Amino acid sequence: MPQFHYQATTPQGKVIEGVMEAGEERAVVAHLHDQGYLPLRIALPGQTKPRGGVKAFSLPALPGRGMIRQRDLLVLTQELATLITSGLPLDRALSVLTGLTTKEELKKTVGQILRSVQQGKSLAEALAAYPKIFPPLYVNMVKAGELGGFLDTTLQRLAEYLERAQQVQDEIKSALSYPILLSLVGGASIIILLTYVLPKFAVIFGDIGQALPTSTRILLGISDGLRYYWWVLLLLGVGGWLGWRQYLATPHGRFAWDRWRLRVWLLGQLLTKREVGRFARTLGTLLKSGVPLLQALEVVEDVVENQMINRALKEVRVGVREGQGIAGPLGRSGVFPTLALQMVSVGEETGRLDEMLMRVAEYYERDTYTQIKRLTSLLEPALILVMGVTVGFVVISMLSAVFSINDISF
Repeated sequence: MPQFHYQATTPQGKVIEGVMEAGEERAVVAHLHDQGYLPLRIALPGQTKPRGGVKAFSLPALPGRGMIRQRDLLVLTQELATLITSGLPLDRALSVLTGLTTKEELKKTVGQILRSVQQGKSLAEALAAYPKIFPPLYVNMVKAGELGGFLDTTLQRLAEYLERAQQVQDEIKSALSYPILLSLVGGASIIILLTYVLPKFAVIFGDIGQALPTSTRILLGISDGLRYYWWVLLLLGVGGWLGWRQYLATPHGRFAWDRWRLRVWLLGQLLTKREVGRFARTLGTLLKSGVPLLQALEVVEDVVENQMINRALKEVRVGVREGQGIAGPLGRSGVFPTLALQMVSVGEETGRLDEMLMRVAEYYERDTYTQIKRLTSLLEPALILVMGVTVGFVVISMLSAVFSINDISF
């Protein structure tokens, strides 16, 4: 019988380690849970990492991955969870799922996963072969569910996670849709005024250019610049955008930009809350699914997009490995809000870290949406005011030029 080397943490945050004889990882996980310990790492002697180590990860809370969108993955997970919960064997559930899926690429993928399972692979191993569809978060949760014998519960949690991520994304899109539409319509209207309407007046004022008011001459200059030198503006815009992307591609540039975003007025607070909610929900979901803490933290590092927060999480993982818990290293980073730190600390002390993390996620996701709604409610009248002032300035400048014709000596 193989011997597994394990690391675990007590409810008080103390890290313990040892060796346990067991037939498989599932037995080690179950035994540690029975003793009230939270698994950190489980590995065979000689392994530097637990089996199924984590690689690069991107949160599946994005509009889409290739031709398969997040919503497709959500529906697939919900259907698979329903079939497994109903008592169907895994291979039968995958076979039924192949017939339920209407998207051709997803149907083909599920069929290949079914063949892999029938050949003796675990579901997690079969899913890991398609990282563009099933990211490491998904694979690690499924693996933990298979090891712990609660795959149906894990799939339900995955479906809840993806559904909540989709809801948050839809709420933010809904809140921002009107201001974005208003900006596009207003910008297009101003460009039409400057490039189409004003040139008509320029013909009329062509012979009396010296008598025109200063505001009118400025507007006509801007109009001519847009009409004759639009290609220069386009080249400058494309060049600036490419240069900016190149700068952000460097570690120093990305870190500097992310640090500035967290410090800017209003926006920084909003981004911090959004990232804290994402961090808490992902880590809480992984821990609820039985993923060892250190392995879960490795996954969460790639969930958080902001590099300043990501660097703080790397320090958290080092602190957890040294037995310091999570709340202490998070507090030293100076990034996470006090309320979140207090709730995480209570979760560690009571042995309910996963539950408290989910509460943190709910609070900050709700607070993020509320703050976005508040900002957009202020942004909408501000945009209308700016466009009104701009259009009014154009109209007044043209009328001033018309009235100035009476002052010209013939």
